Amino acid sequence: MLAYTYIEHGKFELIEKPKPRLKDPRDVIVRVTLGSICTSDLYIKHGSVPRALPETTVGHEMVGIVEQVGADVTSIRPGDRVTVNVETFCGECFFCRHGYVNNCTDANGGWALGCRIDGGQAEYVRVPYADQGLNRIPDAVSDEQALFVGDVLATGFWAARISEITEKDTVLIIGAGPTGICTLLCVMLKHPRRIIVCEKSPERIRLVREHYPDVQVVEPKDCREFVLRSSDHGGADVVLEVAGTDDTFRLAWECARPNAIVTVVALYDRPQVLPLPDMYGKNLTFKTGGVDGCDCAEILRLIEEGKIDTTPLITHRFPLNEIEEAYRIFENKLDGVMKVAVSEREKKEFGTKK
Repeated sequence: MLAYTYIEHGKFELIEKPKPRLKDPRDVIVRVTLGSICTSDLYIKHGSVPRALPETTVGHEMVGIVEQVGADVTSIRPGDRVTVNVETFCGECFFCRHGYVNNCTDANGGWALGCRIDGGQAEYVRVPYADQGLNRIPDAVSDEQALFVGDVLATGFWAARISEITEKDTVLIIGAGPTGICTLLCVMLKHPRRIIVCEKSPERIRLVREHYPDVQVVEPKDCREFVLRSSDHGGADVVLEVAGTDDTFRLAWECARPNAIVTVVALYDRPQVLPLPDMYGKNLTFKTGGVDGCDCAEILRLIEEGKIDTTPLITHRFPLNEIEEAYRIFENKLDGVMKVAVSEREKKEFGTKK
């Protein structure tokens, strides 16, 4: 089968690999019908994920059809259309029982697919702990509608859930990339009084204004002053930092009112500094960490009900055999790209921008 593989620092390559086999009675084999590229894949390519293993098939955003199930799998059957969770989790350890599935103590717990074990930018993928990591896609939900459920949409849902948003709040979201938009969609479900999105890309600003006209948009250079004018208590009640730069990390706490919640969603490629003398007296609560992607069934229900729609994020489509071109466009942010959908090989109708 074709599999896009981490060869060495700075190099991915599309190669032939054997089709995966069941290794554990809790495994399933999924035929990948649609996948995507995540910025985290680029972090692997450029050496920012030390735990990533060479010769591993990359990719952790995918949906597909179950082809084979292990003897101990109870909730999934061959032929089921499923989303695949970015995280592998046993469901039984202390952290899993408390909903902290990103911290699962299993040897392959947390982010394993496409990092430490073969992922889904391939024709087939083996998914451990399938009863935990797979969710059936409702018949009324398309593959494209479900594509981001297991990763960036789960991240946005988790971020909104832990941010304690109320209907009286002013919420600032820094960053309107794919994860930022997914976070915005999930924040909108909380119905806060005001939502402000901070973004510098003209294309992303246009996307927000086109699809979410009730959301206020501001550029980073004007963000702090705009938030102060637009809020009731000297800053945003909740800030979600989704951009992942030194400047946006600082902007997040600067725009927060005293005693606010700052939720750090972004993944940084180097350590950040909390300048505590400058922050003294703000009494902020920071919430950080990897997504706990255990709400996928609820997210699918919300998609089925028409309350979440991430399909505007898909700007480009390619078959698997053209994934190197998809990466070139995504990595270099060409042609207004937001997210790329990668279909099964040889489907030429997916080879152009929507």
